[in-house]
Amino acid sequence: MEHTHKYLQIHPGDNVLVALQDLPKGTLIQHKGRQFPLTDQVAGKHKFTLQPLNPGDKIYMYGVLVGKADTAIPEGGPITTQNIHHAAEDFSLGQRRLTWDQPDVTKWAHRTFNGFHRADGTVGTGNYWIVIPLVFCENRNVEVLKEALIDKLGYSKTKAFEADVEKLVKLYQQGADDVSILATPFEEVFTERKPQRVFPNVDGIKFLNHDMGCGGTRLDANTLCGLLAGYITHPNVAGATVLSLGCQHAQASILQDEIRKRDPQFNKPLVILEQQKEGTEQQLLKKAIKQTFAGLMQANAIVRQPAPLSKLCVGLECGGSDGFSGISANPALGYVSDILVTLGGSVILAEFPELCGVEQELSDRCIDEATALKFMDLMRVYNAKAEADGSGFYANPSPGNIRDGLITDAIKSAGAAKKGGNSPVTDVVDYPERVTRPGLNLLCTPGNDVESTTAEVGSGANIVLFTTGLGTPTGNPIAPVVKLSTNTKTFSKMPDIIDINCGTIIEGTETIPEAADRILEYMIEVASGNVQPKAVLLGQDDFIPWRRGVSL
Repeated sequence: MEHTHKYLQIHPGDNVLVALQDLPKGTLIQHKGRQFPLTDQVAGKHKFTLQPLNPGDKIYMYGVLVGKADTAIPEGGPITTQNIHHAAEDFSLGQRRLTWDQPDVTKWAHRTFNGFHRADGTVGTGNYWIVIPLVFCENRNVEVLKEALIDKLGYSKTKAFEADVEKLVKLYQQGADDVSILATPFEEVFTERKPQRVFPNVDGIKFLNHDMGCGGTRLDANTLCGLLAGYITHPNVAGATVLSLGCQHAQASILQDEIRKRDPQFNKPLVILEQQKEGTEQQLLKKAIKQTFAGLMQANAIVRQPAPLSKLCVGLECGGSDGFSGISANPALGYVSDILVTLGGSVILAEFPELCGVEQELSDRCIDEATALKFMDLMRVYNAKAEADGSGFYANPSPGNIRDGLITDAIKSAGAAKKGGNSPVTDVVDYPERVTRPGLNLLCTPGNDVESTTAEVGSGANIVLFTTGLGTPTGNPIAPVVKLSTNTKTFSKMPDIIDINCGTIIEGTETIPEAADRILEYMIEVASGNVQPKAVLLGQDDFIPWRRGVSL
């Protein structure tokens, strides 16, 4: 990448530059012995042309086609949603490109993390009990269990704003008007409540409510059972309580079949109760509480022990992306990915709508033709479904993405794919299948942050690295989600939800390999339970199953 501290050419074949800061109209651009002025102001994260473009001319970033000009654009002119549109090259089965430059992993080869070893050979970064409804009809009963268990077992979170509400209630009862209410100062510092856990080796009891299980398609019900089985068999889960109504599409027998597919020797404590068999809700819930408590006693007997880094399965995610994502945090994750793959670990690159335009590169990196064909077929079928619904992959960028420089899906995708590094693709996994091979895995999910993170964890990710340019508060109930900002401004503005700043790469104070080392050190601490990332501290237990309809 050729750059100054003001602008950057990502790939030698690109015909646009990225502004690394706000550049006023008339700024003199010097590039490879040429110089020209900007025809208009260009905001940081946005792009401008290296040469004049005519309508229909191709626009390249990251060395791939990302758009075509709709109007004439002068040299040094900004590209916008008004003068270009999304475009991407077609893809086909190509030659295997499996040679790659492996990073030096000498310093990591003998490093370990302290995790929870499971009977199937996996290792968890946490030790959770989960409570799951098989159908939305059981959500209320799950909430009753939550109310009964959380406080008494010592898992309640700090209720920081209760004191503020109490203050307002007293003022209202004393006759305060709305003006004085709005002017009332709140306390800035809260005393965190740290209740004593009954089961100190159990990191939490998590309740995975959802709105599925019946009334939709049978495919949705079966897929839900697969996802829930992925959570029950997950290395971060010690056991589970499942509540079923009895008559829904998502039957307990389907769930048990999906569990056996993932772990034929499954031996974790599992409580499955069916309301229509048990009788009254009181009978159901009393039995659920007793059996859950007994299961928690077993879960508490498991303790952390050292494990090699090859036992990490890392989900790679991005949300609230910006024009710096593809040149700071995402390639830093790509370097981390390459280190883990070299060590024998697993990484998951998902969000298929955000791989549009880089299909050829990724399919060529698949270890064999069958794997490449599976990836290409999933991409084509997914996009065709989206097109049929009037919203193809081209519609993926959000208003926030566009505002911050990702004005076509191909621009967004080319940067998002950098999270996957350079290693060969060892497997392509369809939702909600489980990741079974070490190396780089491609998992078919939507770009939706929570749906994709939910899916990655369901497929086995025991930690998730999540990059964001705009600030996204996504978490997961059972896997720690580490947030990395692409720029220092967002990190400084939202330190309550972001763990690591990668804006240092943009500022030139840190290289991508240096940032990757820092990320991996932090990740080891999180995986060992020594550090809790912000998403865990805030209780961001987001869980949304993906319906196999269209979700970008």
